[in-house]
Amino acid sequence: MPKNPPLPGLPATAHPPWTGHSKGSRAYGKIIAGLGFAGVATFAQLYSTQAILPLMAADLEITAAEAALTISLATVGLAVTVLPWSFLADRIGRVRAMALAISAATVLGLIVPLAGSFGMLLGLRLLEGMALGGIPAVAIAYLNEEVNKAHTALAAGSYIAGTTLGGLAGRLVAGPAGELWGWRAAALAVSLLATTAALLFLILVPKARGFTPATATGLRGAVAIITSHVRTPKLLALYVQAFLMMGGFVAVYNYLGFHLSAEPFSLPATFISLIFLAYLSGTVSSRWAAGLTQRFGRRNVLLAGILLMVLGLALTLTQLLAVILAGLLVFTAGFFAAHSIGAGWTGNIPATGRAQAASLYNLAYYVGSSVIGWAGGLVFQSLGWTPMALAVMVLACLAGVTVAVVHPRQEGQRGFGRWRTRKRRYGELNDLPAKGCI
Repeated sequence: MPKNPPLPGLPATAHPPWTGHSKGSRAYGKIIAGLGFAGVATFAQLYSTQAILPLMAADLEITAAEAALTISLATVGLAVTVLPWSFLADRIGRVRAMALAISAATVLGLIVPLAGSFGMLLGLRLLEGMALGGIPAVAIAYLNEEVNKAHTALAAGSYIAGTTLGGLAGRLVAGPAGELWGWRAAALAVSLLATTAALLFLILVPKARGFTPATATGLRGAVAIITSHVRTPKLLALYVQAFLMMGGFVAVYNYLGFHLSAEPFSLPATFISLIFLAYLSGTVSSRWAAGLTQRFGRRNVLLAGILLMVLGLALTLTQLLAVILAGLLVFTAGFFAAHSIGAGWTGNIPATGRAQAASLYNLAYYVGSSVIGWAGGLVFQSLGWTPMALAVMVLACLAGVTVAVVHPRQEGQRGFGRWRTRKRRYGELNDLPAKGCI
């Protein structure tokens, strides 16, 4: 008798189709942990200068908007390479592409503190961002291929939670180190942290089982895939939402430090770096939001996240530090709740070209970070914090309206009892027909 008898109804040589690792399995845990460390390595480096922008501006004798270019150029580099990374990953594999990207980025990160001029610093940050583009470009597609459909929303939320921890860790390390030893020491400390996380990713991430190498599509085929996604209204709405929402989010964190370092607050750099502890609310909300989609649907949870962003940012318009910090917690929780839904949803909508769909989301996301994150500084320098915060609130509202119009509420979302019945009958949300879950 064979050790592994064929399933009933299948010939002896047939294998059941790959359905992905299920939650609770060892491989699922290694995927989540590995991508979590990849998120730490990526986002610790990408935003490593954000906590020390005031120190960098003073040391290099540059303006707040010029200092913010160290963030914007890194995100520009990431934005322009997410699509090339996605096509490369289609050929060489998701894991190999991510390993190549994270290795190159950590090497460049270790060189950044040695920059001899502001121009060289900006050039290295651009290259670092280009290398980092290989992680967000591929991670969601990798999850959709390796994790069972019943758990992809939760897995995507877990990955986004890892990115929040990475962003938080980089800023918390950079702030105190920068105040004690200068911004170069801060950049080096973050790069060492990212190197450790990158090594853990390479050790933990399991070999892909659901990946099938794509044949060379050529320029015409690549353009056809991208054009198809851009012409899909449901995807385009998510791209617009990502552009507006991420741009406003980065603008808030870029310039809130300048706002709090000035009168009447006059906070030191170490204390200002602690505002990034608000990222922990995003760590919680990204996973919590993924769970809520099983009852309320992706659209409603995403819109609720945007609403929280607006309400939280409104609280920062006061002169009370405690209220400002509370508002930042709400704002950050709302952003990451919405982002975790948008990122995971993008990889779920198309039947083909999922890596490119996710990469277009990241392209819009990081172009927004670069453009609006920098332009917010012009508003802040000219008009102050309140007008800039109001402008971000308007952008968030536009993002919410775009999603609400293009993704109308479906009939299946009106009765939550019906949702529970369907869930008991069919299992997780992602196994439901598309009509009932968007």
